[in-house]
Amino acid sequence: MPVLNCSTKLLILEKMLKSHFPESLKVYGAVMNINRGNPFQKEVVLDSWPDFKAIITRRQKEAATDNLDHYTNAYAVFYKDVNAYRQLLEEHGVINWDQVFQIQGLQSELYDVSKAIADSKQVDVKLASFKAVCLSTVSTADTSSLMSSSLRLTYLSVADVDLLNQTWSRGGNEQCRRYITNLISCFPSVCVRDDKGNPVSWSMMDQFATMCHGYTMPEHRRKGYNRLVILTLARKLQSRGFPCQGNIVDDNTTSINLAKSIHGDFLPCRFHRLILTPPSFSGQVHP
Repeated sequence: MPVLNCSTKLLILEKMLKSHFPESLKVYGAVMNINRGNPFQKEVVLDSWPDFKAIITRRQKEAATDNLDHYTNAYAVFYKDVNAYRQLLEEHGVINWDQVFQIQGLQSELYDVSKAIADSKQVDVKLASFKAVCLSTVSTADTSSLMSSSLRLTYLSVADVDLLNQTWSRGGNEQCRRYITNLISCFPSVCVRDDKGNPVSWSMMDQFATMCHGYTMPEHRRKGYNRLVILTLARKLQSRGFPCQGNIVDDNTTSINLAKSIHGDFLPCRFHRLILTPPSFSGQVHP
């Protein structure tokens, strides 16, 4: 179980993962963030180097942790051989099975293999599956919708955390509040604000370089702000070399139509997020 902590090898890995798009996107995003200051204190575990068959990115062992914080206790997975992934899961010390955590990936066997190992440990697994979308080259965003108004285009602040925690479908708890604070502090974001400085519409990037928590306040919807925010953030990410990737719930027709209107590519693979809960924390986990 080599831990890849050589900066040169990590840069080589980043390039190698590009040849395995789109299935490697989550691991690729995590590795990009590691190579750009590692604000989320991640590390890379693989079965072998350089001819790897499975990769897991995880939180560094020395990083502070909250056993209930599945937002931060997050693993990204990519494998060329699903049996190599299974062996990594089974290997002692690769996964911390004594805390609540999540696994993310874009490969079809991810759930079945993970659940089989989790079941053997009496760990509960909850699956959420989404459409995966990527934006290719994004032209300059149209800001004309703000020209004749008192609204302004800016970025998120840690002062906005409570609002974001309340409005996120995955939020409403202290772990999520702390996670959002870290995202805002570490990664690019875009926000439209009203004349009082209150957030109206926003989106941000997460630890896997995924565009997430795109939201517009109900009273400001159908005005094009979400489109403006998404395109502006996508352009910002592309200028820094990041892929523009996102996940959409199957029945979110508004977001699906928006993605189509800005020429988003719906990937052939789906995004899977597994939340795993050991029996000692049963009933204490937020979705």
